[in-house]
Amino acid sequence: MLKYPIGIQSFEKLREDSYVYVDKTALIYNLVHDGTIYFLSRPRRFGKSLLVSTLKNYFLGRKELFRGLAIDSLETEWAEYPVFHIDFNGEDFTMPGTLEGKIESLIATWEKEYGRNDEAFSLGSRFAYVLARAHERSGRRCVVLIDEYDKPILDVLDTDITVDVAGHQWQLEDRNRETLKGFYSVFKAADNDLQFVLLTGVTKFSQVSVFSGFNQPADISMDPRYETLCGITQQEMEGYFAEAIEEMAGSQGISGDEMKELLKRQYDGYHFSEKMTDVYNPFSLLNAFATGTIRDYWFSSGTPSYLVRLLSHTDDNLDEITGKYYDPREFVDYKATVEKPLPMIYQSGYLTIKDYKPRRRTFLLDFPNNEVKNGFVSLVAADYLKPRTESVDSWVQDLLDALEDGDTDQLCKLFTSFLSDIPYAMRRKENERERERYFHYTFYLIFRLVSVYTVYAEKQQSEGRVDCIVETPDYVYIFEFKLDGSADDALAQIEEKGYARPYAADSRRLYKIGAVFSSQTGTISEWKVKESGR
Repeated sequence: MLKYPIGIQSFEKLREDSYVYVDKTALIYNLVHDGTIYFLSRPRRFGKSLLVSTLKNYFLGRKELFRGLAIDSLETEWAEYPVFHIDFNGEDFTMPGTLEGKIESLIATWEKEYGRNDEAFSLGSRFAYVLARAHERSGRRCVVLIDEYDKPILDVLDTDITVDVAGHQWQLEDRNRETLKGFYSVFKAADNDLQFVLLTGVTKFSQVSVFSGFNQPADISMDPRYETLCGITQQEMEGYFAEAIEEMAGSQGISGDEMKELLKRQYDGYHFSEKMTDVYNPFSLLNAFATGTIRDYWFSSGTPSYLVRLLSHTDDNLDEITGKYYDPREFVDYKATVEKPLPMIYQSGYLTIKDYKPRRRTFLLDFPNNEVKNGFVSLVAADYLKPRTESVDSWVQDLLDALEDGDTDQLCKLFTSFLSDIPYAMRRKENERERERYFHYTFYLIFRLVSVYTVYAEKQQSEGRVDCIVETPDYVYIFEFKLDGSADDALAQIEEKGYARPYAADSRRLYKIGAVFSSQTGTISEWKVKESGR
């Protein structure tokens, strides 16, 4: 029976206790022999810490841990290097002084082993001295592995936390950035003492951020050669977990292929380069195999509160960000500004690459899978709309029941009650354009929440763009919404534009629904339904 390494970030423990390990060591071998200083951006819980631990054991020459893996037949030297491992996980950097204390503790420990230069006072210069002495003593250059390098900034991003430093008030975000900038400057000063450096994190490098003044690393975050370095590919899932897939399928009374399709829709969909290799979220996939149940494991493991804070500052709505093609410069380089949340949303794993146009070199960004879409849209909807309804999720379940039962009267009641619950202050808009945007975005969020069934929001057809189509096993609903218009006009548009034409031969019952949203009351003011053929 397979043992799943859920939450285990130690390569040593994973191998010694016989947990399943998806072998990435051939890629690791190429990585360590191709360059010196690297940076890798991946979403949280994507295996970055395990990668760092694997590299640490490799550079410590622990050949016995790699026996039977791909690298066992590739590596012949197995030399031992001085390794300096810095892990920013597990610390709360919202407390002033935490970052300085963390780095000070690490350097002080290394100075006990390698000595201290009394003329070196800054954190960076002290670390540079330690690296030089370690190089001199061992006769080999040093390896530096930094896990979650950006957590000290993410923890305080867009907060009002301040700290007093020698009588001067700093924003803690700025203070932590300057502290890291000084510390990371060591990589320029100690270049001759470094064999290999890897920094992992969520956010990518920026020329004007914490890395100005130091040799820019090779950013392999979108390198096709290393796009599967973290995460699990389709081939790996089917090879390593074939037995688990069949067990899950058997317990739910479906075929193995049907279970693969369920897993794919829920956890697959990440792409990290123009190669478009499918990558599964490893944390959710392993949890699903361990429990035998498909749930939202990754999203439930941490709330992206900093993303919601960022979105609250921008003029862009989620529907204006997703499903669009972008030049990589628009989502790769993160400048740590609240005005442009797209890079942070992408790098945090809530959007991913869905298509690539080689001629223009542009990338389509959208939600990777159902788990992420459901969780993130629900979070954004609750924050944007701020309904007084106790739970958006429970309201969505009631909506799904009505859709499943073909109960259009209940649909009207649910929409009316939900919209009535939104505070006036949230829907108050100063001009017609903003009222129109609020109206469209409200219904976009609502229908993005309904993901159990096939939903097309703003679907382009031959004669126009229909507001929304929802398909269930027994019913098809075509919605046309009007702001301060009439339900008859909405139904007339469905007819005139032929929105129902693609379903002419469909055996399911079809409902055409014209609904009017009142900018004065903020809810449904008129609702008319026409059943196809009647």
